[in-house]
Amino acid sequence: MNNLATASDDHEFLKQARRCRAMGSNFVASVLEAADRQLQHAPVTAAMILGWPGDPAAAALAMRVNGALHALARRGTPQCLAELYGGEHNDFDGAVARAFAQQDDFIAHWIRTPTQTNEVARAAAIMSALMAVPLLRPMPFELLELGSSCGLNLNLARYAYRLGPLSAGDPTSAVRIEPQWRGLAPPLSPVSIAAARGVDLQPLNASNPDDRERLLSFAWADQPARSRRLEEALQIAMIHPPRVDRGDAGTWLARRLDEPQKRGTCRAIVHSMVLQYLHVAEREDIAQTITAAGARATEDRPLVRISFGWTSDRREVQLCLTRWPTGTTTVLARCDPYGDWLEWLGTSLA
Repeated sequence: MNNLATASDDHEFLKQARRCRAMGSNFVASVLEAADRQLQHAPVTAAMILGWPGDPAAAALAMRVNGALHALARRGTPQCLAELYGGEHNDFDGAVARAFAQQDDFIAHWIRTPTQTNEVARAAAIMSALMAVPLLRPMPFELLELGSSCGLNLNLARYAYRLGPLSAGDPTSAVRIEPQWRGLAPPLSPVSIAAARGVDLQPLNASNPDDRERLLSFAWADQPARSRRLEEALQIAMIHPPRVDRGDAGTWLARRLDEPQKRGTCRAIVHSMVLQYLHVAEREDIAQTITAAGARATEDRPLVRISFGWTSDRREVQLCLTRWPTGTTTVLARCDPYGDWLEWLGTSLA
């Protein structure tokens, strides 16, 4: 019998392995497949997984375990796991089994908290959405981000973008984001950020070596370009620290939206891949808070919501824009979960 209760391919680890392989990450897929086979060597971790109280897919449980194993490999313990990640052998089962046996408590502790990917490539989708906001006249944005992690996407104006045929952002930036672009180009509108602030239950600090290491451990081991981009974004964040408050998203957002909004500034509520970690009641409270704020919006003080996340059936990731005072919602694009590609739907926002 396999370690996730049955020998079925319905195991969450195997589902995620198939997704990884489909996205070209064969190494990560092999790690997850070995983890599924060898989990009995980590009884504490196995008990946590088997007794997980919620949806393991929504909690990204497989990727939490993958992050823990990558973190151990980066620390060089056990040595056989570090050697696997270094390409010195391909005994996935042996290395993962040894890591489970020796580091069960570490892995169990690691998976208690959500993933901290803070994927910088998703900033391209957010930038595209900001470019697409239909304003009566040019005005700067005040960003309010939910689930900011280390706040790297609050620095989105400091990155360089290639969005299909268009260039945007800071052309001198070391962080260059160029998703595979499908469909039409987004509107060519300059984006100015007047202020950017976020919230997270457990915010990370780019200046903290442990926090940097946690983020780098969640980057997939066979995607070195992704890791380099993350390291460069962390360097920028050390020079330009993002403002990320500690707290729950609903309470924090209600307070921010109650604060006076400058005339001629567009308030933009932004979130990427965070709603899946919230309870239904929390999501409903946030939606009600935003709707109430939208009812107060005017053309001189507009409000927008930019959402990058899974559809309710988890069939695809969509980039959505809701604008007040009209309250209209538009699906702007279909996206890769990690921002590698974006299919712009070209819907008119007039």
